[in-house]
Amino acid sequence: MSEQKLRIVADAHIWGVESAFSALPGFDVDLHILENRDICRQTLMDTDILLTRSSTIVNANLLAETAVRFAATATIGDDHYDKQWLDANNITWANAAGSSTGSVIEYMLAVLLEMQDRDIISIPNTTIGIIGVGRIGRALATVCQSMGMNILLNDPPRSRSEGEKGFCSLDQLLNQADLLTLHTPLIRGGDDCTKHLLNAERLNQFKGRGIINAARGSCVDNMALVQWLDDDTSRFAALDCWEHEPHPDRSLLAHAGMAIATPHIAGHSLDGKATNTQYIYHALCHYLHIEPVWNIQNHLPSADFPHTISAQGGSWHQLHTAANYLYPLAEDDETMKSWSDLTHSELAHAFSGYRRHYPARRAWHCSPIHFTHADEQALQLANAIGIKVV
Repeated sequence: MSEQKLRIVADAHIWGVESAFSALPGFDVDLHILENRDICRQTLMDTDILLTRSSTIVNANLLAETAVRFAATATIGDDHYDKQWLDANNITWANAAGSSTGSVIEYMLAVLLEMQDRDIISIPNTTIGIIGVGRIGRALATVCQSMGMNILLNDPPRSRSEGEKGFCSLDQLLNQADLLTLHTPLIRGGDDCTKHLLNAERLNQFKGRGIINAARGSCVDNMALVQWLDDDTSRFAALDCWEHEPHPDRSLLAHAGMAIATPHIAGHSLDGKATNTQYIYHALCHYLHIEPVWNIQNHLPSADFPHTISAQGGSWHQLHTAANYLYPLAEDDETMKSWSDLTHSELAHAFSGYRRHYPARRAWHCSPIHFTHADEQALQLANAIGIKVV
């Protein structure tokens, strides 16, 4: 029996795209790997399967009158997919929600430890308000508690379905938290709208000093954030997600209150990107009713040998030294801030290029650490936050 033909168009920047999708059991696969700019209706007319990243807007303008019956994005977020239109037109869709949770948590820990090391915050004396308590928010709450932080949780949908116990209103976070961090999807309307969730009014109500956004850029009104930072030199922000990417506002990027700036790479560990691919591969296999045969472990490099760290200073500095080896966040921060004098188009090119060619960053559990002079508290903290100590 001859195999059924299957034409797949895939974004060239999906990790391992050729090894994962060039062969599928029972199908004669015709895989076309394209740059995002070349994915258009014309290239999709005879395509069965579309695999994208966040830079491709998947809606009627792209897919109407094409043969596409399944579309998946190798990203956690899917606000670039018109899910209502896809459902109405019987096009199955999938995302990689949950795939980069570990990578984002490691990013958040690197941010907190970097700010601790710069004396911007004192981790054990900080009340952190976590807005959005899904996979990432829940995991972040656990590691923050393990570091001695006071936790406030805000998630209206969960509060409605599970009861209010353990959750706070947004007003409570604005009045009681020292630091706010967002981990919500971008929802553009309705009771749970998150577009400009932190707008000028709420920022002015906020009695704390710091904002972290590793969710979606438009969850924070970036122009209001500039004004909020202008109004008090003790305030600071750490942003991985920006409005109007890949054109972040240059006045915000260059602001003295911008403690840490990174170009939307929180989920860009090598393991996170590989797991993105695995998620949509499994979704496609489920759609096609075939058994998965591709395994990311066959394509990832072996775990590193233990790296020895001779950390001096107190427990928090020792912990920062280890985290800085595992993820040198300051390098991403320094690079992005160096773009503040670029032109509008140059900045977009730098932003997109950095993400596309991001250097390999392994998950912390793949890079064991050996301390030579760590104190007991540093060792306990390292284990608690997922650093593999040997």
